[in-house]
Amino acid sequence: MRKLLNTLYIISPDTYLRLDGENVVIQRDGNRDIHLPLHTLENIICFTYRGASPQLLGKCVEVGIDVSFFTPEGRFLARVSGLPNGNVLLRREQYRIADSYERKILYARQFILGKVFNSRWILERLCRDHPEIDNISSVEEQSAYLKAVLPSIAEAENINGLMGIEGDCARHYFSVFGSLIRKSDNVFYFAGRNKRPPLDAVNALLSFAYSILAKDCTAALASIGLDPYVGFLHSDRPGRVSLALDLEEELRGPVADRFVISGINLGIFTSKMFDFRENGAVFLNDDGRKLFLQKWQSHKKEQLRHPFLEERIEWGLVPYVQALLLARTIRGDLDSYPPFLWK
Repeated sequence: MRKLLNTLYIISPDTYLRLDGENVVIQRDGNRDIHLPLHTLENIICFTYRGASPQLLGKCVEVGIDVSFFTPEGRFLARVSGLPNGNVLLRREQYRIADSYERKILYARQFILGKVFNSRWILERLCRDHPEIDNISSVEEQSAYLKAVLPSIAEAENINGLMGIEGDCARHYFSVFGSLIRKSDNVFYFAGRNKRPPLDAVNALLSFAYSILAKDCTAALASIGLDPYVGFLHSDRPGRVSLALDLEEELRGPVADRFVISGINLGIFTSKMFDFRENGAVFLNDDGRKLFLQKWQSHKKEQLRHPFLEERIEWGLVPYVQALLLARTIRGDLDSYPPFLWK
């Protein structure tokens, strides 16, 4: 159980929720019941099949508390929401921002700022922790370049300019990304980012991680009432979760890239996980996807100190916290959206 920003997260699979007067009661096998006043909550998000009592759901509908249900793995199932809630107002404001070039670029800058900042610190940590690598000077050079670019992000006047900065920074970052791989296994070489299809094992892992992270961001945005399909940085396209892709930008490095590199360097990921096709494409096989998802779920339970909230949370809650911060900014509760700046 975790309470953040007036949202109650139920992350233990053996937890059941019920109503007691004006309180939600959190029951977990072998643990003492916890009572929380409903008037302190705006949302309840459950990652458990045990569910909640009909009485509690009815009360939440009555007082305007949204209750969202996910599988323990993070797949969105359903949301219980009554008529008197602010989600429609939140979405209408989201659409107004998306239609205003002057307003949406303020958010787009923050997404790219978070991405470049985090990419830079991944390289900085490599230089700090492994100064013995052969091309340390190249890594330091690219890290310095990313740092120098940061002020220009705040000065970008249009989305095309921002996307140009993002693409340039990604090229510099991935030019030394292979230095992060320290395991001497020939299957895990990295000569550059490629996709559709990925042409090597590392890119296969990155592409799969990014797709899973995008789904996590989509679920997080849907859980608090934002429309994942209407973004500020990525343009509208049928079937594309543009806002989820916006949110994913700042999380790619600290969530996906670090997970892939750790799995390689720790020997968790091996050549047996991949299908190597005749056309050069490389994909995770069934066993590889199963192992990847098992480790991904385990990693989501590990904790970190959130840089904005300054509280310890699970990695799996990071997209949900950022979605809440984004919603609060759209509502006007925050002056500007605080991206996830990891060190």
